[in-house]
Amino acid sequence: MAELPLIFHLSSHPNCLSIRGPSVYEDENHRTWLHHVMDTEGHLLVQLSQVDYPSEHNGLPSSPLTSNTMPSYWTIHLHSMYLDSMDRFWRIVHHVLKDDMEEMILELMDDS
Repeated sequence: MAELPLIFHLSSHPNCLSIRGPSVYEDENHRTWLHHVMDTEGHLLVQLSQVDYPSEHNGLPSSPLTSNTMPSYWTIHLHSMYLDSMDRFWRIVHHVLKDDMEEMILELMDDS
């Protein structure tokens, strides 16, 4: 019988996430996060997964899609939201530790 993944909900979020390369952000502790953009029924969601990413990939993004739609940074705001570099608010939908990998999903607030 397969083991179920261990999932822990986290309440301590990165203070800041800054872009470091195509689809890669880095937090204040120099941990790297890959992002994946999802458009779900008109709601823009971003999934961030904390992974080890080689340090030699530390350039700004070259993809026009990434540079036009994704912020250059997020900063924590009121412990449950992020404010991005474009002055938009993102709600933290969930932040979990799943089988030793941190995952966070952010949702762009409608009134941003």
